[in-house]
Amino acid sequence: MHAGNVVAIPMTTKFRGLMVREAVLVKGPLGWAEFSPFVEYDDEEALAWWRATREAMEEGWPAPVRDRVAVNVTVPATDPQRAWDIVRASGCRTAKVKVAEKGQTEGEDIARIEAVRDALGPGGIIRIDVNTGWDVDTAVDRIPRYERAAGQLEYVEQPCVTVDELAAVRRKVNVRIAADESIRRAADPLLVRDKQAADIVILKVQPLGGVRACLRLAEEVGLPVVVSSAIETSVGIAAGIALAAALPELNHACGLATVALLADDVVTEPLLPIDGYLPVRPFIVDEAKLASLAAPSDRATLWLERLARVRALDTVQA
Repeated sequence: MHAGNVVAIPMTTKFRGLMVREAVLVKGPLGWAEFSPFVEYDDEEALAWWRATREAMEEGWPAPVRDRVAVNVTVPATDPQRAWDIVRASGCRTAKVKVAEKGQTEGEDIARIEAVRDALGPGGIIRIDVNTGWDVDTAVDRIPRYERAAGQLEYVEQPCVTVDELAAVRRKVNVRIAADESIRRAADPLLVRDKQAADIVILKVQPLGGVRACLRLAEEVGLPVVVSSAIETSVGIAAGIALAAALPELNHACGLATVALLADDVVTEPLLPIDGYLPVRPFIVDEAKLASLAAPSDRATLWLERLARVRALDTVQA
């Protein structure tokens, strides 16, 4: 494995408070892989992300059972016109709309949802992502109004922080609940199943330790799966596509069409959707892009030191 190329890619829209996405691209025996845990995660939490990186470059992925994956367009917490434009440009028939952004109102959320419905037309599918932004009472109060704005909601993703809160909301509303943070940041992701807290689980390859780890978890949880991204370059997205392509059943569009949130990419042909689908295909890293998108030296040093610490942690725990 070589030391790694650290890239800093501007984003087209602020997402999770970010306007630049940083990542380390490393090359191993089977090719390139990505390590890009969010900066607020400590080394212990970043360990799963490293294990996904290691799997990609040293083991490869299971054989696919499908050659393309249906995807949703991700709509950030932006203004209605921008939301409409994003959906229309995507070609996707499913949209995931971010709501409950700090500093924004319910009215702004509803206006965004209405714009997305207009852009999709009556046959499109809308899901919303709350990112733990509500308590139980707020969720129970708002979900029916957000569903009216959407016409119908496919599901509400992670309305509250805890598994018990998700279970409480699920008992009180008629919209399906999806668990994301309660899976990827949980000491025991199976609590979602045991407490009947969700109808759907969101799986992300890097945070959960790799494609095979996700396949095992999907089998244990026994609920429908949506594979989603952690806002990666096409190198990271390829791992998500590998998971989605290998799942025995996949009945919902996946949240993997996020390369469009980046202003640039590190591969020759970015993994962008065509008519609402991502192809299952290999990628080629563009060495010139690695150079032109190189992070400033201080950020590169920080990331490479972080990677070294997490790799050492992996050795200790092996």
